[in-house]
Amino acid sequence: MHALIIEDSILISMMVEDHLGELGYTSFAVADNQADAIAMALEQRPDLITADDGLVEGSGIAAVSEICAEEIIPTVFILGDPQKAQESGAPDHACVIAKPFLFDTFRDAVSNAIEKAALARARD
Repeated sequence: MHALIIEDSILISMMVEDHLGELGYTSFAVADNQADAIAMALEQRPDLITADDGLVEGSGIAAVSEICAEEIIPTVFILGDPQKAQESGAPDHACVIAKPFLFDTFRDAVSNAIEKAALARARD
């Protein structure tokens, strides 16, 4: 399973990658800006996306919105301010968790994101 991690903090992206590895993900792409995130998703379709909003350049929420415009992909936003997801127009199928987070919270968010994406696909 392939995951796209959209995060500009190296430490957080490494932690997310480790957590995803524990959940069975085997390949990863890490982007620290909006343009690279979109390009990486086009190069290899992710099975899951994790994203922060504030990036080196651009927005993780905007990147996810563009990536998921054609196909809904399970998404977990990992934000310092979870309220920002609604304010920035995050896709409805995404789950949001706050930084800092525990593994159990992350695991549950991934599971919920997969379920929400499946339900959203079924409605389309």
